Amino acid sequence: MFFFMACDDDVMADSKTSQEDNPEIIEANELDALPHIYIDTHGEEIVDEPKIPAIFEIRNNQEVIEKHFIGIEIRGATSKHLEKKSYGFETWDEQGNDLNVELAGYPEEEDWILHGPYIDKTLIRNVLMYDLSNQIGRYATRTSFYDVTINSQYLGVYVLMEKIKRDKNRVDIKKVKDDDITGGYIIKIDKTNNDEEKFIGELGWRSKYTPWGVLRDEFSQRDIHFLYAYPDADDINKEQKRYIQNYFEEFERVLMSDGFKDAESGYRKYIDVDSFVDYLLLNELSRNIDAYRISTFMYKENKNGKLFMGPVWDFNLAFGNADYCRAESTMGWSFEFNSVCSHHYWLVPFWWSRLLSDPYFADKVRQRWKELRSSVFSSQAIAERIDDHYKYIASHDGFRKNFTRWKILGKRIPPNFYVGHDHNEEYQYLKDWILKRTLWMDSAIENL
Repeated sequence: MFFFMACDDDVMADSKTSQEDNPEIIEANELDALPHIYIDTHGEEIVDEPKIPAIFEIRNNQEVIEKHFIGIEIRGATSKHLEKKSYGFETWDEQGNDLNVELAGYPEEEDWILHGPYIDKTLIRNVLMYDLSNQIGRYATRTSFYDVTINSQYLGVYVLMEKIKRDKNRVDIKKVKDDDITGGYIIKIDKTNNDEEKFIGELGWRSKYTPWGVLRDEFSQRDIHFLYAYPDADDINKEQKRYIQNYFEEFERVLMSDGFKDAESGYRKYIDVDSFVDYLLLNELSRNIDAYRISTFMYKENKNGKLFMGPVWDFNLAFGNADYCRAESTMGWSFEFNSVCSHHYWLVPFWWSRLLSDPYFADKVRQRWKELRSSVFSSQAIAERIDDHYKYIASHDGFRKNFTRWKILGKRIPPNFYVGHDHNEEYQYLKDWILKRTLWMDSAIENL
C-alpha cells in the first residue's frame, strides 16, 4: 500500500517557472496556452513499472481546475524507448487505492493515458482517427490536448486519453463474475515479449491457424497471439479461458470451412459484420501499418453476443508515417500485409482476405465506403477536421513550445518516411496523403 506525502503547493507552483533550459517557453503568454497538466512525484523517478505515487493537477491559466492523487508509470512497448515518454496512470485515494473519478470532464474511471506524440510530428494522428471512429458510431477513446510538466520540467504537448476498458462509458459489455463464463470479454491481438510457455499458460493462446489460413503444426514459424484484456490475465479463470478460446476456435474453423458464406451457419453466426466492416475501413483509410496484427482489440458483449471488432487503437505510424512494408504508399491494402512483408514476425490473421472473398462481405464494405465518403470521410470533412486540430494547437502556442522542447523538426525519427522542415510541412503532407489515399480507395474498392 502506498502513502502520499502532503502536497507542497509551492513545489507545484514552481513548475511554471523552472524552465531555464527553455527560455522561449517561459516567455509564452499563459493566457493563450493549452490547459496544463502538472505532475509532482516528489523527486522520485517514473519507471516502466511499478507505478509510483504522485500529485496530478490540471490548470487553466494557472488556476487549479482539479487535483488528484495518482500512480504513474512509463507505458508502451516501443514508445518507452523514445526520448519523449508516454505514461499510464491510475487515479488513487490517499492510501494508494484505485479511485474512480471524473477526470478532465471524462466519464468516471480510474485508468488513464498521457500519450506523448513524438514520431508523429503533426501531433494529431491518433486524435484524428479516434475522432473519425466516434463520428461513424464506433466508440474510440476520448482525447484532449494538454501541455505537460513533470517535476518542474516541461515535456511538451500531450494527449490525455482513456484506456480501453470494460465500462458503461467505454467498452460497454457485461461484467464477468467468478462463476460466469459467458459474460463480456475483450481480447486483443498484440506482441508479447514473454516466453511461449508463460504466454500460453497465463496471458493468452495461439490461433490454430497460421496467418495464411492453414492449420498450424509444430513447425509453424508465424503464429497469431490472442491476449486476455478483460478479464485480464490476473483475473480470468480456467473456465472463462476455455469458453472464450473455444468461441474463437469455432469461429475460425467455420470461417475456413466450405460453407463459411452461409448466412445462418457460416461466419455471420459468430461476428457482428458491420463492426468488422467499419474496423476495416478505418484502418484502410489510414493505411495503418499495424492494422489487424498489433494493438488490435475486439470484444464480445455477453452470453448471446457476437464478436465485435474494435475499438481502434494506435495510429502513430499511419497516414504514410512509416518507411517499411510500403506503409508510405497511398496505394495498396493494409490487410494484404502478409504478401508484402511475409518475412515479418507479426502478421495479419487470415480472417480479412477470407471475409472479402465472400461477395456479401465485400459488397457491405463497398456500400459503407460510399456512404461514409458522402459524409464523415469526404475529402472536405477530413480536411476540416485536420484544420480544426491544427488551428487549436497553433492558437495555443503548442507547436512552438513542443518543438522548442523537442528539437526534431527536420530530423528523421525512425521509422519516419517523410521529414518536413516545420510542422506546417508535416501537416500539408498529412492532408495531401489522405486526399491521394481516399481517391485511390474510391477506385480500388470496386475491385475488392
